[in-house]
Amino acid sequence: MAAAVRVVAVMGYPSPMWFGDSPGYLTAAVEFEPSETRPSGYALLLWAIKPFHSFTLMVSVQHAVGLLTGVLVYALVWRAGRAAWPDGNGRLVGVLGALLTVPVLLPVHQVALEHMLMSDSFFAFLLLAAVAAVLWRRRTTWWLAALAGLLAGFAGITRTAGLPLIAVIVVAMALRRAGWRACGVVVAAFAVPVAGYMLWFHSAYGEYKLAKAEQVWLYARTATFADCGVIDPRPELEIMCPERSDPRISRPFAAMWTADSAFRDIPGWIYGERGNRLAGEFSREAIKAQPVDYAKVVVHDTLRAFEWERKPYPTPWTWRQYEFPEGEAWADEQAEIAAKYDPGGSGRTRVVEPWAGRMLAYQDNVVLPGTVLGVLLLGGLGGGLLYLRSGGRWRPRRAAWHWGTGALLPWGTSLALLVIPAATADFDYRYVLPAVPFACVALGLAVLPPPRPAPVQESLEEDSREKVDAERG
Repeated sequence: MAAAVRVVAVMGYPSPMWFGDSPGYLTAAVEFEPSETRPSGYALLLWAIKPFHSFTLMVSVQHAVGLLTGVLVYALVWRAGRAAWPDGNGRLVGVLGALLTVPVLLPVHQVALEHMLMSDSFFAFLLLAAVAAVLWRRRTTWWLAALAGLLAGFAGITRTAGLPLIAVIVVAMALRRAGWRACGVVVAAFAVPVAGYMLWFHSAYGEYKLAKAEQVWLYARTATFADCGVIDPRPELEIMCPERSDPRISRPFAAMWTADSAFRDIPGWIYGERGNRLAGEFSREAIKAQPVDYAKVVVHDTLRAFEWERKPYPTPWTWRQYEFPEGEAWADEQAEIAAKYDPGGSGRTRVVEPWAGRMLAYQDNVVLPGTVLGVLLLGGLGGGLLYLRSGGRWRPRRAAWHWGTGALLPWGTSLALLVIPAATADFDYRYVLPAVPFACVALGLAVLPPPRPAPVQESLEEDSREKVDAERG
């Protein structure tokens, strides 16, 4: 069913949906040069597809990645269920796994995000694959740890929100008794793509960074609450005091992209050294002077993810760009860079009937309200309570251990993907969707019983294999 929906989407919209960041990603792919503003891991995927000169192929690949994300959700729940019930209940496990893929595979906004020339769906897949590598066996081997680290590292250079999540992975591996060697391997493997990307960035710009404008996003976050009467900034910083002349536009968006932006009066705009430096200093001063206001903003914008209906935020037009359009729009900037990627012109926005009409009808009816994501997260957190009592006795340590060695990793990842943008940039609906597959996996692992102890012979064989691997490795 999910594949059929995506076929209709590609037939109705053979070219990708463009967003403000899309030309930057495509330019990085065409010129094979990292972007100044954000990591270009996604651009490497576009570069790999570039020899085919087809935007239709590009969106098809991204939809295939979306399907694989759902497959990973199912596989993780299935393996956990079979470990808990090795002698039966296969149909029940299959039904549970299938139901938990629905929020990942069928809601229209997930399909639309895959159809966009944006990094988010690819980022979610890489990060979920890293989590799957950690959870694949009861005890993470060194080679699974290496795979998890590499995937998490590539996720981090695709979106910086993935960088802090290596800490969640290491904690989960430690709880699962992976051992010091596996924990060391996952960190070392994580560093490989990150360090490689920084070397690539240095070759282009002479700096060992992931982006030139790494501090301006936090400045945008502080623009929501910053009060210069409280902060009392030094004279050079006063230029950064935020303004917003249009109340329909969120303060972070206005601080970055409108005529009210302080960067308009700074040479180099957000890419310049001075603007980046002042933004970082102002952000630190604002948070230090108004820590309670900062905490309130983070909590408020995190909770936006759980509202039933979407609202016109951060602007009256941004949130609509995450849906399939009724008509066609095409800008000169898009045309110029698209022609370099595909001279045949398949990047131009096209609406093909009757398929587009069917996709729009689907869009009107199949959505995932944010409240459902909240229910999934609450279920993933509280599911372990089902095993507080066992054998006529209360066993809180057993329940906590079951949750900590299973659901904790996907649940913590899901929550972090909601909190990190709210704490470092601004709320945006496209930041919510990558958290969904992790919430689904967490719920499945939480409600399923703990795995049965492995038979002695099987355990001995597994230990023997690990010993051989260690001697070879």
